[in-house]
Amino acid sequence: MFNVTTKTMQWGEETLTLETGKVARQADGTVIATLGETSVMANVTYAREQKPGQDFFPLTVHYQEKYYAAGKIPGGFFKREARPTEKETLTARLIDRPIRPLFVPGFKNEVLVMCTVLSHDLVNDPDIVAMIAASAALTISGVPFMGPIAGARVGYEDGEYILNPTVDDMQDLRLNPEQRLDLVVAGTKDAVMMVESEAYELTEEEMLGAVTFAHEQIQPVIDLIVSLAEETAKEPFDFTPPDYSDLYAAVKAAGEEKMRAAYAISDKQERVAAVGAAKEEIIASLTEEQRDDSNLSSALKKLESVVLRGDVVKNGRRIDGRALDQVRAIECQTGLLPRTHGSALFTRGETQGLVVTTLGTGDDEQFIDALHGNFKSNFLLHYNFPPYSVGEVGRVGSPGRREIGHGKLAWRALQAVLPAPTDFPYTIRVVSEITESNGSSSMASVCGGSLSMMDAGVPLKAPVAGVAMGLVLEDDGSYGILTDILGDEDHLGDMDFKVAGTEAGITSLQMDIKVAGITPEIMKSALAQAKAGRLHILGEMAKSLTEASEFSQHAPRIETMQVPTDKIREVIGSGGKVIREIVEVSGAKVDINDDGVIKIASANGEAIQKAYDMIYAIVAEPEEGAVYTGKVVKIVDFGAFVNFFGKRDGLVHVSQIENRRLNHPSDVLKEGQEVKVKLLGFDDRGKVRLSMKVVDQETGEEIVAEKKEDAE
Repeated sequence: MFNVTTKTMQWGEETLTLETGKVARQADGTVIATLGETSVMANVTYAREQKPGQDFFPLTVHYQEKYYAAGKIPGGFFKREARPTEKETLTARLIDRPIRPLFVPGFKNEVLVMCTVLSHDLVNDPDIVAMIAASAALTISGVPFMGPIAGARVGYEDGEYILNPTVDDMQDLRLNPEQRLDLVVAGTKDAVMMVESEAYELTEEEMLGAVTFAHEQIQPVIDLIVSLAEETAKEPFDFTPPDYSDLYAAVKAAGEEKMRAAYAISDKQERVAAVGAAKEEIIASLTEEQRDDSNLSSALKKLESVVLRGDVVKNGRRIDGRALDQVRAIECQTGLLPRTHGSALFTRGETQGLVVTTLGTGDDEQFIDALHGNFKSNFLLHYNFPPYSVGEVGRVGSPGRREIGHGKLAWRALQAVLPAPTDFPYTIRVVSEITESNGSSSMASVCGGSLSMMDAGVPLKAPVAGVAMGLVLEDDGSYGILTDILGDEDHLGDMDFKVAGTEAGITSLQMDIKVAGITPEIMKSALAQAKAGRLHILGEMAKSLTEASEFSQHAPRIETMQVPTDKIREVIGSGGKVIREIVEVSGAKVDINDDGVIKIASANGEAIQKAYDMIYAIVAEPEEGAVYTGKVVKIVDFGAFVNFFGKRDGLVHVSQIENRRLNHPSDVLKEGQEVKVKLLGFDDRGKVRLSMKVVDQETGEEIVAEKKEDAE
């Protein structure tokens, strides 16, 4: 029934297996990839015809994590997988980015790639396995795909690069000073196609070394996919790229000068209008047959690309007149919103982000139900890109893949400089509202986020800035590297290379390449040019803010205290009775974790102190020889019981009340009376022994000590 083909290799410390022929045989290409005991099934289907009027490549990549893969049942009311999680969305983008440029130019048939996690061993992250499975499925499907690709994750510990570190190794890198990198690289046999990373102030040389290491490690995986394809690949789809050279020649003749004039305008809105007018004039000059040609949009885009790219490489001239390594004018402002905890407006040319920071307590932490386990995050960054930021109308809804991806990039860049939760026990939420966009709004979010958090009083280890780099690579090998790219330079260029970091090193690197020909030398030059741009931006940011500001009066204050774990039950009380009483009496929010760390939060300092004192009284132990103020709770024939330390009572024997003989303790004491006592110690049964007569009841000073001083 089945014609199964399996290929296996040792990859690092695990066995990698590719299998096809048993499952989903009606798909154009299906491969189940297994690394260790993590298995992902990738299915590829594609349309045999292009939709009429289609002028873009409709590739869709889905990545799905099934809870059964880790032996879990989903949470929520319906108990089934629902909308994609952030991890699923980011992984789908991670697979999409390196494969999209490798489809034959001109191919515009619909393609669907679906990756489903079938098994997760909680050691090997399924995102890398999914990327390999998707590449193998595409390679054997017959679709015009110029792959295969492969991907790998790289860690960096003690100066050594680590291939495919475990899920636990990559969890909460901020709290693991030994592990300084989480890098994913995808590439073909000859070139790197995509880089995504979270780093902890690595140098440019260390980052480039990590990328090179990853590219070397994926070579045997690519060979394994090729070996599978040699035995199982279907007949290639009969596709010949459309030849629209005659149409392009007509378009170029009719409008090259108009397009050059339009792209000479530096203002974005005016340039967009001029480019649109130039296109209309070009179309109007064409024959009816040429206007009806489905390749007209491709011919127009090619003309735009030639105009823009030619000036960059040949003349070193960009659309807005800048030098290749020049950053646009920067303006920074902090503290512009009076009621927020922290705010910043970062403007770079025609890109602007209004970034706001809100500080919360442990109750505000994000609870993440992940396939490999449940955990909390105390740092959130949300990125919003409304249509008005680019002067357009459009539907406004929940965040899309782009918003989630850009937000995560900024999150990674800022994560490295956050203070430890023990030093700064706040939940931090940063929201970036992109109000203008013409190139790299994600890097504006990084810069604005850094300023906004410092304005909120967050003690960052160092400010972070980000810059987007571009590349124009010609067929003859000549190239130009662009600093702080515009939107048009991104769309028509060959590389989108975003680098964020501090003055000391890189905290995040993201790279997408559209051509297979980026050499290590080009990457090295781009990193060096990006460093110069980053340092320039940091200098401009320093003009508005150089260190953390004072806390906003509207932000909560949080006090942290550590209690012994065996005292946690006493602080919480039966059914939470004690901790509820502390919250009600003090007015502060109290959060306690299993390690005995208690966070007390309130905008009122007195409320925090009151809650602190109440908790301290429960968990602390009285000190022998110390003097305490207590209250008489019960009088008996042989003395009085005094509540002197939280809920702790002790006996003041009748002989220890005064320096004279008493007939009964009630001669001088009554219940509810406040007295000062000294802790003499504990008897053989652990009972507390207290004394009143050795303490001056008015001043609280020891009478014995005063007598000694008088004697001297």
